[in-house]
Amino acid sequence: MIIEVIGTRLNDVKEAELYGANRVELCQSMSESGLTPSYGLIKSAVELVDIPINVMVRPHSDSFVYDKNDLKVMNEDIRMIKKLGANGIVIGPLTKEGTIDEAALKILLEEANGLEVTFHRAFDFVQDQQVALTTILKYEQITTILTAGGNGIATEFVSNLVALNDRTKNTHLTIMPGNGLRVNELEEFHQEVKPRALHFGAGVRIGHTFANGLSEEKLRQVRV
Repeated sequence: MIIEVIGTRLNDVKEAELYGANRVELCQSMSESGLTPSYGLIKSAVELVDIPINVMVRPHSDSFVYDKNDLKVMNEDIRMIKKLGANGIVIGPLTKEGTIDEAALKILLEEANGLEVTFHRAFDFVQDQQVALTTILKYEQITTILTAGGNGIATEFVSNLVALNDRTKNTHLTIMPGNGLRVNELEEFHQEVKPRALHFGAGVRIGHTFANGLSEEKLRQVRV
């Protein structure tokens, strides 16, 4: 099973590898659900560790709706992310109506050719997740959906996550539950959902706060 951990600074990235994480989602501003990190952080993270670095491409926290100027910035970020040697990107364009913005998605995917792509928790803000899943399944370049199964904590949407997981079996897509996962709730959650990947932010940090470093004990508990 893949264990992905959010990294917002170089120490996080180093500790994630040291304590057994398989992949880092690199971003800034966890309190705003993640924004694009600086080029300096991306370059330093890629050079520091051997585990894959997937970089958030989100230019603002106003919404998940992007206009042509936003897309211009995002494409430039993707070009730089590719140049700096990151493994992949994390994106999630939506329309004002709460559907997947396929026009924007195609633009971003074309620029991201050769990179691994995760569709982030914008998926939890669509009008209908099953309809959104049908759309995303058309794009083999997208290999992962990060989702809580709804707009809230992942443990509150177990039945939705099970349904999403079941529907993506034997496809190119992996459903990666995340948001609010805690180590002490993990065993029952894992038995019910049977995920192939899990995503952790505050749940594997010291004191569960964004500013603190990663907890070796908690990450090892996840592995157990």
